[in-house]
Amino acid sequence: MNIELTPREVVRELDRYIVGQDEAKRMVAIALRNRYRRAQVSEEMREEIYPKNILMMGPTGVGKTEIARRLAKLVNAPFVKVEATKFTEVGYVGRDVESIIRDLVENAIRLVREEHAARVKLRAEVLAEDRLVSLLADPVKKPAQNPIDILLGTRGKQPEASPEEQQRLSGRRSEIEQQLRKGLLEDHEVEIEVEESAPQLEVGGSAINIGDMMGGMLPRKTKLRHVKVKEARKILQAEESQKLIDEDAVKEEAVRRAEQQGIVFIDEIDKIAGRSSGQGPDVSREGVQRDILPIVEGSTVNTKYGSVRTDFMLFIAAGAFHVAKVGDLIPELQGRFPVHVKLNSLSREDFIRILTQPDNALTRQYAALLAVDRVKLSFDEQALEEIADAAVNANTLSEDIGARRLHGVFEELLEDISYNAGGDMPEVDLRITAEYVRQHVSAAKKEDLKKYIL
Repeated sequence: MNIELTPREVVRELDRYIVGQDEAKRMVAIALRNRYRRAQVSEEMREEIYPKNILMMGPTGVGKTEIARRLAKLVNAPFVKVEATKFTEVGYVGRDVESIIRDLVENAIRLVREEHAARVKLRAEVLAEDRLVSLLADPVKKPAQNPIDILLGTRGKQPEASPEEQQRLSGRRSEIEQQLRKGLLEDHEVEIEVEESAPQLEVGGSAINIGDMMGGMLPRKTKLRHVKVKEARKILQAEESQKLIDEDAVKEEAVRRAEQQGIVFIDEIDKIAGRSSGQGPDVSREGVQRDILPIVEGSTVNTKYGSVRTDFMLFIAAGAFHVAKVGDLIPELQGRFPVHVKLNSLSREDFIRILTQPDNALTRQYAALLAVDRVKLSFDEQALEEIADAAVNANTLSEDIGARRLHGVFEELLEDISYNAGGDMPEVDLRITAEYVRQHVSAAKKEDLKKYIL
């Protein structure tokens, strides 16, 4: 984990994907750096330093979720995003708030297991290739089930090969190894034995492995599959990697990382703001806040990997707050989000920067997609300005959904191109102009907007 990044370096990395919202970036960068600072102090003092949770306020589509997600990805920290509206207070049908932490730990397990798998990858590849060579050189044939063999315990035992047979098999293995490394056998079919997935039980929106519930008492079921060598290699590598990984070490490290570096993003927290009215769907709003409160304050949650403390996790809450206000949250919950940051609506200039600056700009995404069908797509500067104007117009005339509006504009703009590209079509250089945007995007057509404004 690269948690040693300075706040300036964190902001610089976030700028690669998110336009504007400088104050929000500064706040999360400081919170991330404080984690590194906390790790450097004495253990006694470390237990006294708690993260300063952040509350983001701003309309949809301005980058609240993206900032939190990119921050977690930047340092490879366990991350979970939840919507506050999916939870209801105890006694009502809905998700249990403790499932937030269980999901976070599952994500931590996945992250740590991937890291451990990367460490043993080369060894797993060698072992998988050795097994693959054995399957190709001497396919396993199931012996007949003789009742006498079963009684004597000799079922499945193969007679020892003669020296001549062993020499022949060794030569065969060498030949197959060379063919495998040259990629000559990729489409050759082999029969391998794979483990069947255990039945799953759906509880509270989460899938639970029945085999895990039974403590591993259920026998593992296997089945034979006929697959090509290139697929068999992946299956065997995964099996060998699993054998080489120390699962206890994975669980221990994942729990520690979830506790110390976990980031929980609670979206739509404004939808549970407000006092209970005593009737209708609002009856559980304050109850949900009170159920979330212990998790944010710091508590211990029981998971299948052991007890997990939430004291030092970073919680980032977000909401539009266009109807409810921050003051409508219960005071105890407000106190647990001491850092408040407001994100601004996107302007025309912001839309132009979104189309040109980020590494994952939509212009680059669509150019890469259409390049698959031999269409070389490019945009005039004036065309990008027209697209930005169209997005602003659409947000003005209907609901303001921020940068998400650009997805609809691009789909409308490139609908004909996306439909006709492909097949036997020759390579085409296509430059999108401002006039093309005005012809194909309804929101880009010039008209008097004043008549829509009351």
